[in-house]
Amino acid sequence: MRTQRRLTRGMQLLLLGLVCYGFVAGRPKAITNGGMGLLITFLPAVLERNYQLPIDPWLGLWITTAVFLHTAGSAGLYGQIDWWDHLTHAMSASVAAAVGYTAARALDLHSDEIHIPRRFFFVYIFIFVLSFGVIWELFEFALDILDDLTGLTMPLAQHGLDDTVRDSMYNSLGALVVAIFGQAHLTSVAETVRVRVFGEES
Repeated sequence: MRTQRRLTRGMQLLLLGLVCYGFVAGRPKAITNGGMGLLITFLPAVLERNYQLPIDPWLGLWITTAVFLHTAGSAGLYGQIDWWDHLTHAMSASVAAAVGYTAARALDLHSDEIHIPRRFFFVYIFIFVLSFGVIWELFEFALDILDDLTGLTMPLAQHGLDDTVRDSMYNSLGALVVAIFGQAHLTSVAETVRVRVFGEES
């Protein structure tokens, strides 16, 4: 547990360093990406403190790693390392899958009229992540249009149909990891979400 927290704090310090670098070097992109990423990494601690959600240190590290990898990619690694984009898509998709699973599982636990078979959760996670991936690709396409219209350099961009297909493949890989291994670790979180949102009685 101590190791996970140290790794999380280490990545948060690196993100803070990126923000400071942005101020010193006059790089607004570094300030924006680093600042937003840093704020997101504190979300697990806020949920645990304000809503008493049982955020395991591994879950906090999971979210922080996904954010850190994307922020590092935006800082230049996307253009320097070919596979970095694939890694971030898989990690981000796994976080999206975890959120989708937790929400659906909380509803399943809350209502006797809603029963979602365990096997269906496997399919649901894939559908949720692929849908999220489509929305993300449309968002990147919209940024490309804004880039053409305004001449401003956008933080994200599409790189052709092949890139979109590869993104979807790695999104599916992240969903697969959650579908196989994540359910056992997220059930307690879903139960607590049910209690906080719907009350003690199902």
